[in-house]
Amino acid sequence: MVKNVALVTGGTGFTGSYLIRRLVADGWLVHAIVRPESNLKALETCSDQIKLHTHDGSTLNMISILNSTKPNVVFHLAAITFSQHTPDNLKFLLDGNILFSTQLAEAMAENGVDSIVNTGTFWQHFENKEYEPSCLYAATKQAFETILQYYIAAKGFKAITLKLFDSYGPNDFRPKLFNLLKEAGISKKLLPMSPGEQLIDLVYIDDVIDAFIIAANRLLQGKVYGQEHYAVSSGKPVKLKSLVHLYESVANTPIFIEWGGRPYREREVMLPWSLGVPLPGWKPKISLLDGIKATLDI
Repeated sequence: MVKNVALVTGGTGFTGSYLIRRLVADGWLVHAIVRPESNLKALETCSDQIKLHTHDGSTLNMISILNSTKPNVVFHLAAITFSQHTPDNLKFLLDGNILFSTQLAEAMAENGVDSIVNTGTFWQHFENKEYEPSCLYAATKQAFETILQYYIAAKGFKAITLKLFDSYGPNDFRPKLFNLLKEAGISKKLLPMSPGEQLIDLVYIDDVIDAFIIAANRLLQGKVYGQEHYAVSSGKPVKLKSLVHLYESVANTPIFIEWGGRPYREREVMLPWSLGVPLPGWKPKISLLDGIKATLDI
């Protein structure tokens, strides 16, 4: 039986590493594009089962990588993420999210590879609008979706963009909420936070990965024409304050929070996007309570 071939970008990240392990378990041949400076720790458990390709930053090198891999599906998860950018990281943001992504699309076109699962963010829909970026990062994600539309029209690409919400799960090395709460619970130090009235839409990592697999199968089955967009949402957002209290209860550890100790961020998303179309055949399976228990290994 001929195996499906996957090419993954962003494979050294939290979501990407989970995706790679799932693809390997499902019998895919997996290739991953990494940068020279990439930290490969998240891929240690499957490093002998995948093929890594180091991108030197050039378009020609990207074309060479696609030529040597010829994937059935490209999973594009690589992203430079800043909720608030600074002048110093502007080039990093644009190079990572627009230039690199366009190099990937061009290399696909040059090698007759036409199926891609792209990754977007609910931050592209500030205040539930059809398009309103909450930050420059979200604007760069939208920019690549627009660029991708050219490759769909001119090169016959088929694309699914999954708009991700907040994800969580075991071994998350990102400086996200649950890691902050864990550290605060251990140190017993006061943790300054915003007033805590914003709603958070959390999706457990296994459910997120299910969405990528379902999207890939949709492409492989020839069900996609042009670009489709889907929201990978729990549909059950909770207030930050309530989320912290639930975490405390599950962890059985008091966490000392200074609510209002820091202001809301500029363009803080108080109400997550709720108008997205769900991915056909997908729904979250893991409840927030069970997800927190699994994250804490309880």
